[in-house]
Amino acid sequence: MTSRRQLLKSAVLGGGVGVVAATALGSLGPEAAFGAAAPDVEPGAPDPDFAEGRIRSIKDNTLLVLGSNLVFHSIRVVDGTSLWKLGPTTFDQAKPGDGLYARGVRMPDGVLAAESVWLNIVNIKGHVSNITGEKIHLDHKGQEVLCHRVAGKSIAVYSDAPPSADLSLLRVGQHVQILGAWRPDTNEVDIATVFSPH
Repeated sequence: MTSRRQLLKSAVLGGGVGVVAATALGSLGPEAAFGAAAPDVEPGAPDPDFAEGRIRSIKDNTLLVLGSNLVFHSIRVVDGTSLWKLGPTTFDQAKPGDGLYARGVRMPDGVLAAESVWLNIVNIKGHVSNITGEKIHLDHKGQEVLCHRVAGKSIAVYSDAPPSADLSLLRVGQHVQILGAWRPDTNEVDIATVFSPH
C-alpha cells in the first residue's frame, strides 16, 4: 500500500501519480494543524515537514510564505493536498496576506510538498464578554476578538454532546475555545467550531 507521503513525493518528482483526491488520501481535519511534531523530530528542534507564516505571493501552484521567524518557505500544493479555510476549500481561495500552517514532505530542493494547508486558522480560548446578533465577543487575554457565526458552517460542541448548529446555549461569562478562520489584519474570526465545557 502506497502511503500518502510516497504519493506526494512521487507527484512532486514527476512520478506520474495523476490526480488524486484529498479524501482518497485521508484529508486531515483542522485540529491536526495544531498537532504535535513528527515523531522523529528531536524535542525543541524545528519540524522540517511543517511551515507557518503569511503568504507573500503565489506563482502557479507554489506559495511563497514568510514565517514568523522571518524565514521564507516555498510550499507546493500538489494533487492530493487538502486545503482548509473555514472548511475544505480549493487552491484558488489562497490569497496573499493569508496566514497559514502547512504540513507535508520536505523535498531535496527545500520546497515543502504540502499534505495539508490550513489558511487563516486560529485556535483561541477566552471567555464570552458579550453576544450580539450573530457575533460572539470573546475576551482573549484582555484583547477583544469578534467572532462571527457563519450560516451553514459554524457549529458548537457542548461538553460531550454531538456537534450542533445551535449556538444559542452560549452565555456571557462562559469560557470557550474557538477554532476558526482569522480575517487578516483584523481582530475578527469566522467561527468553525465553538467548544464549550458545559
